[in-house]
Amino acid sequence: MAILAALIIGLSLGLFGSGGSILTVPVLLYLLGFAPDMAIAASLLIVGAISLGASIPNLTKRIISWRHVAFFGIPGMVGTYAGAWLGGLLNPTIQLVTFAILMLLAAVMMWRKRAVVNPAPVAINPVKIIIEGTVVGIITGFVGVGGGFLIVPALVLLGGLNLVAAVATSLVIIALKSFVGFFKYYEILIAKGFEFDWPAITVVIIGGIVGSYAGGWLGKRIATAPLQKGFAVFLVIMAAFVLWQSL
Repeated sequence: MAILAALIIGLSLGLFGSGGSILTVPVLLYLLGFAPDMAIAASLLIVGAISLGASIPNLTKRIISWRHVAFFGIPGMVGTYAGAWLGGLLNPTIQLVTFAILMLLAAVMMWRKRAVVNPAPVAINPVKIIIEGTVVGIITGFVGVGGGFLIVPALVLLGGLNLVAAVATSLVIIALKSFVGFFKYYEILIAKGFEFDWPAITVVIIGGIVGSYAGGWLGKRIATAPLQKGFAVFLVIMAAFVLWQSL
């Protein structure tokens, strides 16, 4: 089950460029039986590792904008640390309800998704990028998702990047934020006496990386628009299920 779920997570990331990591928390909760706070913490490690693995080809192609990583990623890391700290204080039910709402938002954005383009060159807006990076970081730390569906449009519309560079840069930002959030959760949960299921986490990471490469290869050969709408409907169903289970 872990291998199959991990492949689906990676496949959706490779096909659509975002949205796949939002499946990680439900997979850990309902397929692998993780406790809610453990699922959120482990999700950050898994999302970070998959994003890092998917970034390797982009490093060789030199399409990552390190300037934007600094503007968006560093505030995002601070925000993620704060979000993880807040998540450690609150009841996990609050986090899961917030997570379900975020799934609905992701579903709407994927259903309506169009190519994100700049009609004309724009100057980088550091202040807006820093603010959005911090806000997205808080969301990442609080509910355990990468937030690529929020980061990519920000890098294009506020940062002036083309779509290819924005996707490549977002993967690095997601990895940095996710690792910071995980280490904060690790500190909190270990102090409470929790133990992480490292074999299951490792399997999901490896399967996710393999699935992301497969999805990237497949995405170049098939029309992804119908699949994307189907995935959006699936996210709505999953969000309803998470809400029902939580409340």
